[in-house]
Amino acid sequence: MLELRDIHTHYGLSHVLQGVSLHVNAGEVVGLFGRNGVGKTTVMKTIAGWVAPSRGTVQLEGQAIGGVPPERICRRGIGFVPEDRRIFPGLTVQENLVLGFMQQPGRSRGEDRRSLDAIYTRFPRLSERRGQMGTTLSGGEQQMLAMARVLVGAPRLLLIDEPTEGLAPKIVDEIFGLMEGLRRDGIPILLVEQNMHRAIGIVQRFYVLERGAVVLEGDGGNTSHREALVRQLAV
Repeated sequence: MLELRDIHTHYGLSHVLQGVSLHVNAGEVVGLFGRNGVGKTTVMKTIAGWVAPSRGTVQLEGQAIGGVPPERICRRGIGFVPEDRRIFPGLTVQENLVLGFMQQPGRSRGEDRRSLDAIYTRFPRLSERRGQMGTTLSGGEQQMLAMARVLVGAPRLLLIDEPTEGLAPKIVDEIFGLMEGLRRDGIPILLVEQNMHRAIGIVQRFYVLERGAVVLEGDGGNTSHREALVRQLAV
């Protein structure tokens, strides 16, 4: 579904990603773990087109997308839920969601309406607050809105960056429940998450980044691989 080969990404003179290679298969949830500042968010931004790689290839279903403008990558089916959520100020919950329709131009009003109804079924709390300003929601509700706004455009692949950072334990449970539902629905996900012990329960495979490079990969269901992951991040 998605493949990165020998990706190098710079911010000015700073060489952030140094030969990252990874892949996500159809219907698979893949975790991307590592300490703060090792390049995880840069991987996501490079895939989404927010940052252009200086070397290497990014492919979506065999088609090169490295360096393609982010709006075109979005319309090819990659939905990005960034760490800072980017809820639009001055717009209600529903107005924020309607902007997600731009990911799939050309759909009929009926298709958009059915998609919105499905989102409100998946996110009942947003349905209750559809007329409320998006920026007045709690942190957990804003995270739900950021995820829902991407999902309303029916992406074929999701990039989710730190969805539970700073949230209360009860809301963390809800967010992981939502991601578990997405996994059951077969939506492939590349997930960056600091809460490794929770995330390892929903990922099929994982990668660990250190200093801009992959230093470990493994099977989320394999006990020895999970132990190696804990040892790597505990060093």
